[in-house]
Amino acid sequence: MKLTAQIRLKPSAAQANALLGTLEQINLACNYVSAKAFESETFNQYALHGLMYHEVKKKFGLGAQAVVRLLAKVSDAYDKDKKVLRVFKPRGAAAFDGRILTFKSDRSVSIWTVAGRQRIPYVCGERQAKMLEGRRGESDLVLRAGKWFLMATCDIAGAVPKPPVDYLGVDLGVVNIATDSDNNVYSGEVVEKVRKRNAGLRAGLQSRGTRSAKRHLKKMGNREARFRKDVNHRISKLLVARAEGTCRGLALEDLKRIRERTTVRREQRARQSGWSFGQLRAYVEYKAELAGIPVLLVGPRNTSRTCSVCGHCEKTNRKSQSEFFCKHCGCSSHADLNAARNIRARALVNAPIVAPRHKAG
Repeated sequence: MKLTAQIRLKPSAAQANALLGTLEQINLACNYVSAKAFESETFNQYALHGLMYHEVKKKFGLGAQAVVRLLAKVSDAYDKDKKVLRVFKPRGAAAFDGRILTFKSDRSVSIWTVAGRQRIPYVCGERQAKMLEGRRGESDLVLRAGKWFLMATCDIAGAVPKPPVDYLGVDLGVVNIATDSDNNVYSGEVVEKVRKRNAGLRAGLQSRGTRSAKRHLKKMGNREARFRKDVNHRISKLLVARAEGTCRGLALEDLKRIRERTTVRREQRARQSGWSFGQLRAYVEYKAELAGIPVLLVGPRNTSRTCSVCGHCEKTNRKSQSEFFCKHCGCSSHADLNAARNIRARALVNAPIVAPRHKAG
């Protein structure tokens, strides 16, 4: 499994200038290559290498491997859409591989820059330090809010999967971010409160349109994104811990393309567009893999309309966002809890059957 370890560089003023000059020169070269690639319709990395390697190396004064990496960056940018010219930000991230970036045992890195090799100390937590033992491939140099980071790709071995005795069903939603079949509710009330507050502030700043207002808008967006990320990390950690402690797997709704398949009222659009269920699912999946917990995705169709007791499905069973009342058997419960129990039941039916491994005789 591949994870990213974020470490913070602690460069001196001169080293920071060298790093900044390196990012700006690399991205300047990226824009030059992108324009040529778009004009000639040459998007393959190896074709670009043959076409532009020597020219870019001479024109921008970059090292050989830095040119190789920026050509790959431009090629990757055109993977999904070759009809639009790709433009790179002056201080966008740049990839460094083992030839131009080396991690040292004294918690420092030796990194190539336009001002020559620099030996720069870094700081990180013990978890990140452990992850770096499995570092593989490239690391991205990133400048964020005046601070320098390396995003190192690490190959981490997950735990041996454990056969589950049951599944913990998890219903994902907007009002309640998650509700599990054990009747634990992870409310989205705090997230919604932050979103509404920021929406009001955002409207005022947008109406001003000054440079200062735009800076504040960017900071606000980054702060809200970090807050949502923290909430999703906390919820995913609790879900995985609960499943691990009871020897169960996790059953989640497969909500891919859910926004295309559903409609909401106008006043609810902003709330739904900020629904980060994909991020939560990704966090649950990688944490579960580390713990050896299987994750099963089930179809969400009618989970909120079907009675988890008798199986009767009817639209009017769902009285409101939070109320479920079965028209057939009279069972009543919280709507999200009922859906989570249906998800668990579907996981039990659809659980993969793995034959025991036999020794060769």
